[in-house]
Amino acid sequence: MQVSIKRIQIREGRRSLDMGHVKELTDSIRELGLLNPLTIDRENFLIAGLHRLEAVKALGWTDVECTVSSLEGLAAELAEIDENFIRNDLSPVEYGEMLLRRKEIYETLHPETKRGGDRKSKEIKRTKCPFDPAKSFVDDTADKLGVAPRTVRRQIQTAKNLTPETKEIIKGTDTKISKKAAMKLSNLKPEQQKEAAALLAAKEIRTVDEYTRKKEATPESAVSVPFSPPVLQKAPAASLKDVVAELKDPDKDCSGTPDSFLEEYEAFVRKFHKEISWYSDPYYDTVFPHVSPEQFSRLRELTDSICAAAGQLFHKVERTMKT
Repeated sequence: MQVSIKRIQIREGRRSLDMGHVKELTDSIRELGLLNPLTIDRENFLIAGLHRLEAVKALGWTDVECTVSSLEGLAAELAEIDENFIRNDLSPVEYGEMLLRRKEIYETLHPETKRGGDRKSKEIKRTKCPFDPAKSFVDDTADKLGVAPRTVRRQIQTAKNLTPETKEIIKGTDTKISKKAAMKLSNLKPEQQKEAAALLAAKEIRTVDEYTRKKEATPESAVSVPFSPPVLQKAPAASLKDVVAELKDPDKDCSGTPDSFLEEYEAFVRKFHKEISWYSDPYYDTVFPHVSPEQFSRLRELTDSICAAAGQLFHKVERTMKT
């Protein structure tokens, strides 16, 4: 149904917009139209489609096609979080905060899934089928994200252990700090987290392991100097000895094993299959007959680019394998 854009409400606390993504959507909608409606609840609060909403606003639309969901309250917020998980790149801090909020909502909606359960709750026994219990938060989230349950547990622990000061440093930097780096930061003491995060943000170190090695090499008797955020400057070139040591370090950031590589790639493939299955929705059956030859040609180019990228990775592994 068509809804006036002025009537659509945005809940507080939503993640910030990626203006690059908005620009891409604006160009796509201008050329192809809005292929995927926004989702709102019965009170016109947005559940899914913030970037699409901003894109149609930029195009000067006054009304937009929306699907009205029967979900309300926490269930609607949970659906909104899941949509953001799937459709947008999140920083480690945003990802962690959303994960913690998802856990809070999920276990409120399904209290029997908390550790130890709520076995004495008569209300749950009346409303939940004993033969069809809800999944645990970890298992449900792992299925939604297409990752292993242990990955979710690790990410939850990272989100809990990162200090507020460290989170602010990560949020405020243009330097990309990976989820793996965030996990290693979370394992440090609070003051060390803050110091290491600032050094990463300023590009004075390349990995958390580099910070840890320098700390271990510093004598306990060394004079302690109060910490202040470093001035942003180009990181000094690493010595050959440091580079070799880093390459030999099995726990360094951006490193891994064949098992971890295959696990990550398998999770990516599962997520890809899950996302592309959206286009099997009956909604798109009404769109496909109206695709023009030019649009079909573009679809072929995009599909070929996916196949080519996967093929390049496959052949790179094949070429570099030890026989």
